[in-house]
Formats: sequence, C-alpha cells, structure tokens
Amino acid sequence: MTHLAQAGGLKLTAALLGLAVLSGCASVSLEQNLDRVNQEIIGFSGEKLQLARNAFERKEQEQAALQELKSPLGPQEAVKLALLNSAALQSLLAQGWADAAMGAQSGRIPHPVLSFERMIKGDELEIGRALSVGLLDVLTLPARQNLARQRIEQAQLQLTAQVIDHITRVRQAWICAVAAQQKFHYAQQIFEAAEASAELARRLQSVGNFNRLHRAREQAFYADAATRLATAQHQVTSTKEELIRLIGLDDTQMTMLTLPQRLPDVPKDALDAPAIGRMATKTRLDIQLALHALNMAAKAQGINQIKSLTDFDLIARRHTTFDNTAGHRSTARGFEVDIRLPIFDWGDMQRSEWDARTLAAAHQLEATVRSAGSKLRENYSAYRTAHDIARHHRDELIPVRKVISEENQLRYNGMIIGVFELLADARDQISTVIAAINAEEHFWLADAALKASLIGRPITTSMATVPVAVNTETPSHSSKDGLK
Repeated sequence: MTHLAQAGGLKLTAALLGLAVLSGCASVSLEQNLDRVNQEIIGFSGEKLQLARNAFERKEQEQAALQELKSPLGPQEAVKLALLNSAALQSLLAQGWADAAMGAQSGRIPHPVLSFERMIKGDELEIGRALSVGLLDVLTLPARQNLARQRIEQAQLQLTAQVIDHITRVRQAWICAVAAQQKFHYAQQIFEAAEASAELARRLQSVGNFNRLHRAREQAFYADAATRLATAQHQVTSTKEELIRLIGLDDTQMTMLTLPQRLPDVPKDALDAPAIGRMATKTRLDIQLALHALNMAAKAQGINQIKSLTDFDLIARRHTTFDNTAGHRSTARGFEVDIRLPIFDWGDMQRSEWDARTLAAAHQLEATVRSAGSKLRENYSAYRTAHDIARHHRDELIPVRKVISEENQLRYNGMIIGVFELLADARDQISTVIAAINAEEHFWLADAALKASLIGRPITTSMATVPVAVNTETPSHSSKDGLK
C-alpha cells in the first residue's frame, strides 16, 4: 500500500511538473520585443530603439542627445534624436512590453487549488487534502498557448505601428518648422518693403504729390504685411514647439536646438508608380494587424465555444482518519470531477458574441486589403502632384519673376516707372518665393506621408492646401494720378 501511495504521489508530481513546463512555453522578454520592433522599423527610420530601464541608461541617452544637438538638426537627425530622447516613445516601449507580457500570461494554466480540512468526531480525527485543477484549462492549453503567441505578435505589431506614427509626425514637424523659418524671413522683407512704401506715400501726400486714395492703398498693404509678419512669427514658434514636444527636449536641450536655414532641394525625379508598387507588399502593417486580429478572434472563438457550454474541475482527494480509542488510522484516496451543468444558461449569447467578433474581423481584413491599394494610390497622386508643383515653382515661376524684376529695374533706371511700381514688383517677387517655399513644404509633407503609407500607416494629404503666388502689385502711380 505504501508503495502504491508513493507511486501515486510521484505520478501526481510528474503531472504537475509537466503542466508547469507546458504553461511556461508562451513568454516574451523586453529584448525580444525590441528586436521585433527594430526589425520592422529599421528600413523606415534608419535607427534603432532602446528602452532606458535605469538611471545609467537614461544618462547615456541624454549624452547622445546632447551630441546630436551640437549641430543643426536635419530630418534624419531629428528622427534619431526622438528615438533617443522622447519620453513619449519610451512610454510606448514600456507599454508595449506590458501588453506583450499580458498576451503571454493569457497562455498559462491557472494555479491548482490545494484545500485542507481537519474534522473531529468523538475520538476520531479526520484530515482531508484535495488538489483541484481546471480540466478544460489543461485540455485547451495548446490552443490557448497558440492564441497567446498571436496576442504577443499583435502587441508587437501595434507597438511598431505607434512608433512609425510618431516618427512620421517628427518628420512632418521638422518640415513645418524649417519652412516656417523660411517664410518668416521673407515675410520680414515684405513688411520692410511695405513699410518703406507707406512711409514714402505719407511724405509725398504731406507735400501734395500724392492723393489720399493711393496713400490709403499703401497704408492698407502695410497693415496687412504687419499682420502677416505677426502670423508668420507665431508659426515659427508653434511649429518649433511641436517639434520640441515630439523629440522630447527639456528646457536645457531646447536652447541648444538649431534648424537648417532652408528645406532640402526637391529631387529632380519623382518616384515612379512601378517602383511604388514594388515597395508596397503584403507585409504592410495595416494588413498584418488585421490578419492577426482575425486569427485571434478565430482561435478565441474555438476555446470559448467549449467553455460556454460547460466546465470541468478534476479533484484528487486523500483523507486520513485517526481512531484514538483503537489506536490505528485509515487512509482513503480517490478523485472527483465537478461538472458545470448548463441548465440556466446554455451560452448561446456568448457564442453569438464570438461568432460576431470573428465575422467582424474577417470583414475588417477584407476592407483593409481593399483600401490599402486605394490609399497608396491617393498618397502617390498627392506626392507626384506636389513634386510637379514644386518643380514648376522652382523652374518656371521664380525664373520668370526674376526676369520681370530685372526688366522693371531697367525701366526704373530709365525713369519709365516710379519707385512705387518697383516696390510693388519686389513684393511680388518675394510672394512668389514664399509660394515656392509652400510648394516645397507640401512636397516634403507628401513624401513623408507616402513613406508611411508604403509601410502600412497611411496619412491623407490634401492638395487643397497647396498655395499659389499672390499678386501684390498696386496700380501704377502716374504723375497725373498722383496729384490731388
């Protein structure tokens, strides 16, 4: 009998050890999480992410960030600095690790329950022990571990998508900040020209050589230029602060931030449609996310179909009775199975819920696949149109405006036109340059949106915001019109 008890104990111990090993199969570490994310984003960002888990690692990242801030911050340097320095990105990494760990936890078996009881009846003492395990938890373990792996993969993909969104915002914020600086510089020139024109008109009117109408026109343009200058100055502050927030600079780092004087040149040749088609593959993040959502819903549906009907608990029992009067003891062993009876709730609503979830995930995958190509074509159209407009400004409008300005300078030297026409021409030339900067800014924003769309995080770019040059020319002031 003793040998049988020992054998039974060994079998139970071995079974519990086997369950412990099986339940530990689905796991994830921070390094695994980061490696997966870095594999996905390295082609998009050019840099790798690293989570600072202690003060020493954080100090190392701060030192690296200070090195980046010693020179003007280009677009790639801005991304690198954000990956090093952004507390928001560090928070995303930590949360992604937590989500992956929760996914791994869902594939493990709940702890067995050990119960102990002590009963006294006269001269008898009865001690009972019971060990219970959820039988369905054991039977469905392989399926739940497979589901756990899907959840880990889903958490990693979601983290990758969030990181890519942040990088795209950093790139677009850098573009807007540099363009705002450029436009502010030219807004100052327009303001100075308008101020000079208004002052000259005031003096001419004061000596009777200029009428009130033309003086009012020059004054109105001067007031408008002052408003535009103030707006441009605010845009410099607003766009720069947006970039500072996305990079995660503190007050000390902020004072070190310098940006280039101008945006990069628009490339001579745009990407062609076949090249874009080759870049866009089925490894797009949006399709991967939708596919994993469908797989998780299908696997969870299979598990919940069973659990919605019933559940089992397997309980191993051992009772020892001590008879103090007779001076002997007896041991009873056995097991019991607890079965939940589906009398009041047959689980039909739970099954309907999971059927609906799986159906919704299947349709969402289909919708994502169908819309992926459409969004890519839309973003490519915006990119190509913005490229053509930017090249048109650079190659056509600015050279033509330069020729007009040179001719007007010659006419002014020949006393064919007056100083007001020359000032108006200068304002028109500056306005054309600002429109060209706007076109370049829009192209680089469309370029960033296209890169995000290629990897599966599409951003809509509207061509309705593409500006055109504004004609600021005032009516010519002949000697006859200028008299009161």
